[in-house]
Amino acid sequence: MNSYIIGVDVGGTNIKAGLFDAGFTAVDELSLLTEAAKGPAHVLELIRLAVKQLTDGNGIDLQQIECMGMGIPGLLDPEEGLSIFSPNFPGWEQIHLVNEMKEHYDFPVYIDNDVRVNLYGEWLHGAGKNCRNLVLLTLGTGLGSGIIHDGKVLYGTTYSAGEIGHMNMFRDGRPCRCGSTGCLGRYVSAVGMVNTFKEKLAAGKSSVIQTWTNGENGQITALMISEAYDHGDELALEVMHETGRLLGFGLANVINLLNPERIIIGGGMAAAGDRLLGVVRETVNGHALKLSSGRCSIVQAELGNRAGTLGAATYAHQKCKG
Repeated sequence: MNSYIIGVDVGGTNIKAGLFDAGFTAVDELSLLTEAAKGPAHVLELIRLAVKQLTDGNGIDLQQIECMGMGIPGLLDPEEGLSIFSPNFPGWEQIHLVNEMKEHYDFPVYIDNDVRVNLYGEWLHGAGKNCRNLVLLTLGTGLGSGIIHDGKVLYGTTYSAGEIGHMNMFRDGRPCRCGSTGCLGRYVSAVGMVNTFKEKLAAGKSSVIQTWTNGENGQITALMISEAYDHGDELALEVMHETGRLLGFGLANVINLLNPERIIIGGGMAAAGDRLLGVVRETVNGHALKLSSGRCSIVQAELGNRAGTLGAATYAHQKCKG
């Protein structure tokens, strides 16, 4: 009887789930709206619905499921199976996800941070294959990150190692939800770049994007900035360059501290490609230690949205095998 692994990536907008065979080939994948505002119990029910749809839809008995892994945003204790706090999920505090799932399934369930399961995916199946020292950044609404050090995922004392997005870049910069100010993620993220763009508009600069949005600045997106960049828009060029340079300084610090052989840039904002990464590499080359930066490549993620589900399944399989 064939065995299968389920990987679930719980995001603020969507719950992505995948069913994988023993060789981590995707059998089926699906996505459901998270509807986080309806509370933890509703989200957990949707996860179970995703499992049912994957198994029933493919004629697979639950006894054929070897294990399941879940990527959960926010602070958690993966050994305890406890989600401590997730800032974008109302009421999501001290949720023992593993125990909740044990009431419904006989197979083992494991959780980890959503960025780390993406890290597992890219490290073992994507752009980080065969690397022993690796850093993954996900640039989306915020800046998430995970670290592989000497062939092992770095967790830290409270399972929160690798918060590169909270490196302080400006002493009196933008306020951050962490309680500090000037964190890298408040500038180098899709939201951060859009805010930089809006600040420059408010200071009197202009852009073709104002025509696209009829002056409604609330409609501006990071994708629009990339498109305006391709049109030669001066403000888009300036903002993309400024964002890339700041990320480059942040990564120069990361390279000097961790000495990785590869840095992978993922998340929705990675679609900017060399518009952003060209300036990042140039800045790193000018400011990181030469020996370290010379051995470190900065690349785009390969797996896209599949990194989370594939990584969650891989993580669960490793935990299950001990």
